[in-house]
Amino acid sequence: MPNKLTFTVPTEYDGVNALNFLRSYCKLSSRMITRLKREKDGILMDGKILRTIDTVSAGKEVIIRLIDEKIGIEPVEGKLDILYEDDYILIVNKPYSMPVHPVKQHQSDTLANIVAYYAQNSGKEFTFRAINRLDKDTSGIVFIAKDRYTANAVKFALNKTYFAVCSGIINENGTVNAPIALKKDSKMVREVTPDGAESITHYKVLAKGEDCTLVSLVLETGRTHQIRCHMAYLAHPLEGDDLYGGRLDKIQRQALHCGKLDFVHPITKQPITVTAPIPDDMKNISREINAALENNIVL
Repeated sequence: MPNKLTFTVPTEYDGVNALNFLRSYCKLSSRMITRLKREKDGILMDGKILRTIDTVSAGKEVIIRLIDEKIGIEPVEGKLDILYEDDYILIVNKPYSMPVHPVKQHQSDTLANIVAYYAQNSGKEFTFRAINRLDKDTSGIVFIAKDRYTANAVKFALNKTYFAVCSGIINENGTVNAPIALKKDSKMVREVTPDGAESITHYKVLAKGEDCTLVSLVLETGRTHQIRCHMAYLAHPLEGDDLYGGRLDKIQRQALHCGKLDFVHPITKQPITVTAPIPDDMKNISREINAALENNIVL
């Protein structure tokens, strides 16, 4: 992993305050700037210390030091389905039944453990930073930033598309704009309620089975269990999602998969699209949906 980033000051930033340049153009967070100021040669312009009260000049090179950090997670060998990787980013396809981060009940069987092992054994050690978090039984794309700068730069810039198989027949595309909050007397289940946080989900019908529907979903907000809660609110809970009223006769986990990710690379500024195929357990819920997917009709 590189130990520094280099930015050339563009003409439109000539004479701009360094703090504004670092936050606006370099996309550094206030916390990272504060930390870099404490580091030796943390922020340089043409080889000299750049203070936040200084101004930057067009054509000059500003160098940001990437601070070394320890992983802090137990490395555990395991299979890693890598969809994309470079010096700054690792994107993987997480299987269902695997937590992203270690928790009390899962200390060594998580995606973070496997990535830590991969990083350690490939000589590219980095702190595990999953920018998008999936529930344990949700499969699909997880974006992992290899350094703090990349994590901050892409935090709100990932465009994700989910795929779900819902109970019942949905005939039209639509949008759910309904606030969500934690259900009373529950530590996990969410519900639509007037005093909840704003939550917006867009869904599109892709294929229909005899008694279920494959949809794609894009979120404007990122509430916990948003898709699961919203589709249950429409009386079309996800197949296998018994927490929200889904059936368990065709699949034993919520039929939800993060299958597409679009973003602009924070370093190269190039647009990137990454996809992960819908897993077999979701395709096998319906013969008609499986046929549509196999024939590339819907994706």
